[in-house]
Amino acid sequence: MSDNISADQLRLLIERIERLEEEKRGISDDIKDVYGEAKSTGFDVKTIRTIVRLRKMEKHHRDEADMLLETYKQALGLS
Repeated sequence: MSDNISADQLRLLIERIERLEEEKRGISDDIKDVYGEAKSTGFDVKTIRTIVRLRKMEKHHRDEADMLLETYKQALGLS
């Protein structure tokens, strides 16, 4: 009986994962569509992706990354 319960539980977990993977694909397609809309409106998608990535970061991590980038740019004479 324990094997049957474990098999049922495993099947349910796998089915949940499959449903979530399908939802994730749908959301990914929606995000791609929004980036396409931004591009067709004249926005630079690469810059928008950078902004989205930066907004996910905590301020102190963002400040640290900015400082490090500036340090590297100065070292290479890009500033």
